[in-house]
Amino acid sequence: MVRFFESNAIEPCAVIYMGKDKVENEELLKHGLPEDVWFHVDKLSSAHVYLRLPEQIASWTEIPEALLEDCAQLVKANSIEGNKKNNLTVIYTPHSNVKQKTGDMAVGAVSFHNDRLVKRYFVKERKNAIVNRLNKTLNERQVDYDAERQERERSLGRKKKEHAQAQNYSKPSGDIKKKPLLVTIPIVCMHELTRVYSEEAVAEQHRIDQRRARIKAAQGDDEEGDESSDDSFM
Repeated sequence: MVRFFESNAIEPCAVIYMGKDKVENEELLKHGLPEDVWFHVDKLSSAHVYLRLPEQIASWTEIPEALLEDCAQLVKANSIEGNKKNNLTVIYTPHSNVKQKTGDMAVGAVSFHNDRLVKRYFVKERKNAIVNRLNKTLNERQVDYDAERQERERSLGRKKKEHAQAQNYSKPSGDIKKKPLLVTIPIVCMHELTRVYSEEAVAEQHRIDQRRARIKAAQGDDEEGDESSDDSFM
């Protein structure tokens, strides 16, 4: 059985989980996800506690202080020796940095691929308010690790597809010809609507105005010719 907790140190709540015993810890190490962060009391026996890094937190190095405190308090409370001590250190690192047990290691013992990726968090004392709040959210259940991983992969696939669709939707099509942009904006001082055109539209309007002027001028010449003919008959 895996023990799940919810931390309301952030919104939406973060999921924290741990194995029931050291044997189950081996299963958690084997099936952890890339976004899981591993917590343990430094140099003392304790539960292996995992934080499933929420999407709104970009990196395991950017976990908010309040959420770190929740994880550290839960680790301390689940250490027989550490629960009785003040001023201890909790270590944490990405799940991918934790080495699984080798033949010469005891069950539950771990080592790291890169010690530089291990961070430390100081815990001055037990905070019952935090431990009690987390324990109220406790939910124990069997986990189908393969099904959980498959669901995660499907979820990631859906998100990638949605992102790609959003990107394609936002890109203008290269086949669409640009049209003169016409924007209508209110000009209060003139008490009317003034039309603002793009450069292409302004040039086109100028050509139309010139054409109209030529036609009007030609019509004016015809009218003058008609008047002179009429005078000749008077």
